[in-house]
Parts: sequence; structure tokens; C-alpha cells
Amino acid sequence: MSKNSCLVYSTDAGRIKEFDGARIKDSQSSARNQSSDGIVRIQRETKGRGGKAVSVVLGIPSGKLKKVCKLLKSHCASGGAVKENNIEIQGDHREKIKELLEKQGFKAKLAGG
Repeated sequence: MSKNSCLVYSTDAGRIKEFDGARIKDSQSSARNQSSDGIVRIQRETKGRGGKAVSVVLGIPSGKLKKVCKLLKSHCASGGAVKENNIEIQGDHREKIKELLEKQGFKAKLAGG
């Protein structure tokens, strides 16, 4: 090596994290799954969906997810799915979802901006 060159990349040494077999989650999805305070949060997302809006319902107990998802899809006349213990309903239906969940006995809040 010459005097004016510097090492850019080397595989010789360094700290390498061990993989323990657990799934690594990004900070957003782990924050989304932490709502265990009994309040159902409803937010609108457009990120990563080509500008299309999706209403995301967080905090529904895992035993009731499919039943509530089916009810919300029929009430909003829209498609949707259960993903990562959250319900995603196509379109911005936050107000309709909040009203329906409150009628079903859940404490619902609109989350996000």
C-alpha cells in the first residue's frame, strides 16, 4: 500500500453479531405491536403502498382478529387482511371503523397524524 491510501473494507477482523435464530423486527413493526393497554388504535398508512391509503387497526386480541376483520371488511365494503397481529382495511375508513368498534365494546382511538 502507498502512503496516501487507506483501508476501506476488510473482512479480517471486527465485531460480528451472532444470529440467535430470532426474527429481527424493524422498529416500526415492533412499536406497532406493543399496544397491550386495552385501547384499540386506528391509523392510516400510505407508506410502501404506492400512495394508496390503508386503515390499520392495532390492539385487537389475537383470538378475535379474524372475526373482527371479517366484520370490518363487510361494514366498510372493502378488502382487508390480518397481518402481523394487525388488521389492514383497504382505504381510509377510520371513522367508520371507530364507530363500529365502539359499538362492539372496544375502546377505540384514532392514532397518527
